[in-house]
Amino acid sequence: MLDTIRRLVDEQGRLAVAAEAIGDDADLYATGLTSFAAVQLMLALEETFDVEFPDRMLNRRSFSSIASIAGCLHELKEAA
Repeated sequence: MLDTIRRLVDEQGRLAVAAEAIGDDADLYATGLTSFAAVQLMLALEETFDVEFPDRMLNRRSFSSIASIAGCLHELKEAA
């Protein structure tokens, strides 16, 4: 799952560095993630993992790191 998230971060995040070089808990916004790119990333994650992020997860914290994204996805997959 983390590899897929990293690939999507690379494709959609428009970061200054490759996602491979970012630690799981590193702040993606500090590496250049914008609000627009976060929305694009969310849409790609929803399509790839066949989930829908609920309103309560639509916040900066949910997309602040690779680990936080993985945590949200795990929670959504368990609820399904």
